[in-house]
Amino acid sequence: MLQLNINDEISTLKAVVLGTAKSSGRVPSPEDAYDPKSLEHIKAGTYPKEADMIMEMEAFRKVFEKYGVKVYRPEVLKDCNQIFSRDIAFVIEDKLIKANILPDREKEVEAILHVLDEIDNTQILQPPVEVHVEGGDVMPWNDYIFIGTYTAPDYADYITARTNKAAVDYLSNLFPDKKVKSFQLRKSNTNAIENALHLDCCFQPLGKGKAILHKNGFLVEEEYQWLVDFFGKENIFEITGIEMYNMFSNIFSISPEVVVSERNFTRLNNWLRQEGFTVEEIPYAEISKQEGLLRCSTLPLIRQ
Repeated sequence: MLQLNINDEISTLKAVVLGTAKSSGRVPSPEDAYDPKSLEHIKAGTYPKEADMIMEMEAFRKVFEKYGVKVYRPEVLKDCNQIFSRDIAFVIEDKLIKANILPDREKEVEAILHVLDEIDNTQILQPPVEVHVEGGDVMPWNDYIFIGTYTAPDYADYITARTNKAAVDYLSNLFPDKKVKSFQLRKSNTNAIENALHLDCCFQPLGKGKAILHKNGFLVEEEYQWLVDFFGKENIFEITGIEMYNMFSNIFSISPEVVVSERNFTRLNNWLRQEGFTVEEIPYAEISKQEGLLRCSTLPLIRQ
């Protein structure tokens, strides 16, 4: 059996579900787009090709192999985009919480049943139907759980609003010993530079006390400032709007010292190296056209 253990974003990774780009289906029509960035590329005729995305995910898998991480993959569903495994479930401590995901994507969970079979049933939780939550909005961080949310009355108008107030309450009740800290995110259905799809699109904690942050991703300046104070201004790499759009904050920590990043993120990767990180650079620019990157493609199961 898998002994789930996730308490933060950076401890040494031992087991992970990495999504798959195989049989990811035709290019969606504009009205089927889940986010403004995909929509932009659908309209421009630059939507990523399956072969390119498979190659990018293979590069990611090889990095995990290099560091001795056990990698699970979803079963391939025909014509189904299964890249972003972070959306379908997430682990906090020894519990795997299934996301109440966009209805069109529920079958993605069925594709990881072979993984769930290795987990004690009592450790797998399905939130009640009113709880909307996706893994990209949830970050366990030691005593804290950071959650990106959107709670304005027009929540239902935004296909980009994925985590609601009920999710904050649910996780607070589930983990009474944790401090659940929520952050209101800026949403747009049409402008990708103005849309923080998930918390990991505008914030990412790293090893060595560092963090990546994008101020405009947050609707409430005090909440952004709370993170600046929490990590310390000198420890924060502040990214620009275009860098957020390119998913600079959505890199992935294999350990406190080792980070996987996109090879074109020159300014960020140079800073990470200056700060003493080992940066494993891989191509992931095609996948980023779907408003998701490295963290989105992973569902960590065990960190040591």
